[in-house]
Amino acid sequence: MRHPILTCALLSALLAAPGFAGATHVAPASSGATDTRAIAGEAVSGTVVRVDAKIVPGAATSTTLGARRSGSGVILDARTVLTIGYLVLEADEVDVTTAAGVTVPGAVAGYDHASGFGLIRTALPMIGKAVEIGDSDLVGESQPVFTLGHGEDEATELRVLSRQPFAGGWEYLLERPILTIPPVNNWSGSALFTPDGKLVGVGSLIMADALPGAGRVPGNLFVPINLLKPIIADLRAHGRSKSAAQPWLGVTTEVFRGHVVVIRVSRDGPADGAGISPGDIIIGVGDETISGQADLYRRIWKRGPAGTVVPLRLLRGGEVRDVPVPSIDRMDFLKRPVGV
Repeated sequence: MRHPILTCALLSALLAAPGFAGATHVAPASSGATDTRAIAGEAVSGTVVRVDAKIVPGAATSTTLGARRSGSGVILDARTVLTIGYLVLEADEVDVTTAAGVTVPGAVAGYDHASGFGLIRTALPMIGKAVEIGDSDLVGESQPVFTLGHGEDEATELRVLSRQPFAGGWEYLLERPILTIPPVNNWSGSALFTPDGKLVGVGSLIMADALPGAGRVPGNLFVPINLLKPIIADLRAHGRSKSAAQPWLGVTTEVFRGHVVVIRVSRDGPADGAGISPGDIIIGVGDETISGQADLYRRIWKRGPAGTVVPLRLLRGGEVRDVPVPSIDRMDFLKRPVGV
């Protein structure tokens, strides 16, 4: 865990960095420009698109994510768009609008729950420019980066705040996400670039507390592009990674006063069938005590692939209960996107 004094010092240093006074827009470069920020603007121009999705009626994710979703995506090739997966999860209609204002129909071509990435395949070639992929492992704290979302003519300069793990209450864990400041509003599926215009991340969240322990610092979370590299061929060919799926239980949790508390259970999901209810406190997996959400997921996933029976230990009404939950592949629970 980062020391709070060092955390405050890092944050102060980031905000005081030369040329950094909040979010700075970077216009496309004029002829002969050599400034790296101008180079970034020129390199990313035309690579980002708008994504609009209509979700299948009765979809499991409609309650939390909505039946119509909009965000951004980035062009990988003339007919392939990379976006954040929740925008197109369980979608049966997808439209892609390029920076030139041309809308083409598409379909969900792939989805990966572990990373959160989604792929769209368009019916016709797009008018735009394919992005150049970078190396997100090289992105470090305090580094300047640039984000661009749909409808924006200029990239916005950010700073990397942290690469610490992030655990989401929906059974999601990233070990090294890219957390940035200051927060931007057009984050869903937006592209994150290095100063030379290479894609290193895709926008996923806006966070009220992007660096716990630093006094509620708001920021954004980007999924590192290197998580796509081992699975891109599988997503293109099969719609999903061919690696064994992680066990999924269908519980949404929050951390309250240090305890992992169930706040929602997916109807007809594994946890629902096992009798788990909102208000239950998860205190362990088998005889292993958990220390938080990230620890919970790691202990569940190390038990085996989807289909593994996960022995949860719960605290309910002052009593400890051991509840075996037969896990499943999350994709088997959802209405499958077209093409997957």
